[in-house]
Amino acid sequence: MGKKIATVITDMFEDVEYTDPAKAYKDAGHEVVTIGSEKGAQVTGKNKEATVTIDQGIGDANPADFDALFIPGGFSPDQLRADDRFVKFAKHFMDEKKPVFAICHGPQLLITAKTLDGRSATGFKSIKVDMENAGVNYKDEEVVVCQNQLVTSRTPDDIPAFNRESVKLLK
Repeated sequence: MGKKIATVITDMFEDVEYTDPAKAYKDAGHEVVTIGSEKGAQVTGKNKEATVTIDQGIGDANPADFDALFIPGGFSPDQLRADDRFVKFAKHFMDEKKPVFAICHGPQLLITAKTLDGRSATGFKSIKVDMENAGVNYKDEEVVVCQNQLVTSRTPDDIPAFNRESVKLLK
């Protein structure tokens, strides 16, 4: 039975950090639902390679309806964390110990949700200090799986490992 994955996303996401994992999840039989500020809106990646239509507005999204959370990187997570609704949405998955997949700058949303204290994780080099200040045991590795719940990676180069561990956790 496929899982339902909430994907929080807005403009300036890192194109391949959305498209590659989303394809891997779909290929494994899971449903990827994009959640943004407004249903039906179109968001564009920072490299202009991918345009995504938002399936559900954050105002209508109930985190209890989803099995996992996916946070692509780029500038998207930094914009999303300025909106308390996205912060609260992400916090639900961490608090409920549901799978969370965050790549590159994705952990920024989890930092703002104050859910990373005591966790092992990785992320893009520029947010390493922010993650450490949030209580993370930062590891400079292609993929870090913490407590069989949180999967994090650093850059687009890490996508194959990120996809492998994310899909494994969804089984």
